[in-house]
Amino acid sequence: MALMDFIKKQFIDIIQWTETGDGTLAWRFPMQEMEIQNGASLTVRESQMAVFVNEGQVADVFGPGMYKLTTQTLPVLTYLKNWDKLFESPFKSDVYFFSTRQQVDQKWGTPQPITIRDKDFGAVRLRAFGNYAFRIADPKLFHTEISGTRESYGVADLDGQLRGLVLQNISNAIAASGVPFLDLAANQIQFAQALSNQLAPEFAKIGIKLETLTVQNVSLPEELQKILDQKIGMGMVGNDMGKFMQYQTAQAIPKFAEASGSGSGVAGDAMGLGAGVALGQVLAQNLAQGLNPNAAAQAAVVATAPAATVSADEVIATLEKLGELKAKGILTQEEFDSKKAELLKKLV
Repeated sequence: MALMDFIKKQFIDIIQWTETGDGTLAWRFPMQEMEIQNGASLTVRESQMAVFVNEGQVADVFGPGMYKLTTQTLPVLTYLKNWDKLFESPFKSDVYFFSTRQQVDQKWGTPQPITIRDKDFGAVRLRAFGNYAFRIADPKLFHTEISGTRESYGVADLDGQLRGLVLQNISNAIAASGVPFLDLAANQIQFAQALSNQLAPEFAKIGIKLETLTVQNVSLPEELQKILDQKIGMGMVGNDMGKFMQYQTAQAIPKFAEASGSGSGVAGDAMGLGAGVALGQVLAQNLAQGLNPNAAAQAAVVATAPAATVSADEVIATLEKLGELKAKGILTQEEFDSKKAELLKKLV
């Protein structure tokens, strides 16, 4: 009797998989040198699929349901093993179960800024991140391309590959969307759809279906964000360079006064005062032109008047302050050169 009990334990009557947690994509049924009984029961639950593999070759694929394993339910395996129509002997085969439910809230993002081409800015480095969800759609393809003969294959094992596919296709998605970078933040749904369209065929190559993808944030590195803020400021004044400079000089007055007052000792205060007087005239002219439509004509009359005599030290100090404003982007090179020529004339 003990011998018969031992023999019975060598045959498998029920094949099934009850998932014990999240994150498992593929699982191999433990055979342990056992054989499958003819007429054994195969149970495939909802959100699962099962694949029989004979000597490394994928045979029959089963969707959700309960099956009695016979030559009728295993046609491919029957063909591979050259069985008769009514076989009764046990047989050996590897059985793999695959989870087909959605794997949600998978994160993606750019660990470093990536370079893209933009019609407004040219080459732009940006960061982006979001999440996505996927499921196994073709277990046969997933088995041959990804999971193979491993006992278990999880989402974590695939995470790096999928993240790489997302990053690889971001540039193409932005180009395909036709959305300028400035409009990406307001059109994240459109960007996400374009990225999904790029990724879907790449995921399908390994037996995976991309269900959803979201873009939660698109941003520039800090240094480029400052340039973008300036461009937005110009847009707020109708891209009028004169008005934009008036706005910039008005913003610069308190900063310049603070910087001038922080000079070391009496010499620093005197230099700040002398430069501030000359620069104050320039800033006042810019502000007056914005507040008074006739300011340009009045400024022309003033310009024809004899120039006040200034010392060489005052001119040099003023040029140094103007150079600092140019370096900060408050004055353009053209405006700096114009003021420089005007101040140098006063020395002649």
